[in-house]
Amino acid sequence: MFYWLMKYVIAGPLLRGIFRPWVVGLENIPADGPVILASNHLSFIDSIFLPLEVDRHVSFLAKSDYFTRRGLKGWATKAFMNATGQLPIDRSGGKASEASLNTGLAVLARGEILGIYPEGTRSPDGKLYRGRTGVARMILEAGVPVVPVAMVDTARIMPIGRRLPKIGRIGIIVGEPLDFSRFDGMEGDRFILRSVTDEIMYELQRLGDQEYVDVYASTVKEKRATLSQ
Repeated sequence: MFYWLMKYVIAGPLLRGIFRPWVVGLENIPADGPVILASNHLSFIDSIFLPLEVDRHVSFLAKSDYFTRRGLKGWATKAFMNATGQLPIDRSGGKASEASLNTGLAVLARGEILGIYPEGTRSPDGKLYRGRTGVARMILEAGVPVVPVAMVDTARIMPIGRRLPKIGRIGIIVGEPLDFSRFDGMEGDRFILRSVTDEIMYELQRLGDQEYVDVYASTVKEKRATLSQ
């Protein structure tokens, strides 16, 4: 209930009025049934504006840090994440990754929409980076359609490190669903997982016209952090 109040009564109308988002291709999102929205990730506000413009409930997998911060700010962040339908996941790998996969599959099993960022983290510089194959594994295990989504100009409005967004327009381009049923039962093949992931990233690059870099965004962030020390 709180999700819908935030979307249609409290935050939604205000955010639409201020940022005037433009959207292309919403008709490509199925009206019912499970589906994965695979999006590029430029800014924290990606997880706000995409669910805002989709008529159905959208759950995003978000890093668990957002749900464990202390103090008043931590409480407010957790409340906001819950209100916007985001689910905590642990990105440390191993069993944590398996738990994250199961969390996503549970959303799809309920016939809902799951939002995923194949890059695994926000782009550090506006470029599109190599996708993680976890998204492909989830797609093949669930056997659901995948809709690519390109967020436009959200990094300009709220870049990494900025606490409050600037005023400006953001865009959302929704592509046609991708069908990977030809790979049914092959979720254990790492070459197939890479092929599926790369096809998704190619479509995201085509939709958003971002420069593509064939390395992981997390690797770039780690190198930058090391150089800044």
